[in-house]
Amino acid sequence: MKTLKIVTLSVVLSFLTFSCSNDDNGDSTIEEAPDFSGTYSQADQMGRPAVNTVFVTPSSKDTFNRTIPSEQNATFQNMFETNLTALSPAFTTAEDTNALGLTASEFTGLLATDVLNVSLDGTTTFFDGTNVLTGRALADDVITVELLLIFGGEDFTENPSLSNDNVDANDKPFLTSFPYLASPW
Repeated sequence: MKTLKIVTLSVVLSFLTFSCSNDDNGDSTIEEAPDFSGTYSQADQMGRPAVNTVFVTPSSKDTFNRTIPSEQNATFQNMFETNLTALSPAFTTAEDTNALGLTASEFTGLLATDVLNVSLDGTTTFFDGTNVLTGRALADDVITVELLLIFGGEDFTENPSLSNDNVDANDKPFLTSFPYLASPW
């Protein structure tokens, strides 16, 4: 009798656990499988967050997003440099550099190829005080690093009000094992 109660309880709990939904809208239609026939093209790319958003002019977004990374520098570096020097008071002369020691031309040459570099034999980080653009850890404050490199000047002290997004951590801690992402709200 005790086994029957346990089995019944298990069945009821599994039914409640796996059959309930918080998003029940009364729609009982069955979705069809995706259709992969046809021709597809790249619609967006963003190897480094915000680079495409900030440095590519609106009329060039589609072209940039369809350009393969190996051709981006030759095609877009001048646009990136024009937009950087118009945007940042830290790059007012050709000799001005950022904390990486890069001039506007050198820095936008690095950024115009919109890929995320990864160090295969060193620290993987967007910036940790020593290593820069060697990859990206989930907890890296990527936008603040980009703002510092764009507006912070040679030693990150120029334009302090423009050099920080003031978001210092994820809203929930990241996990220490796979899948590493924080649990959803």
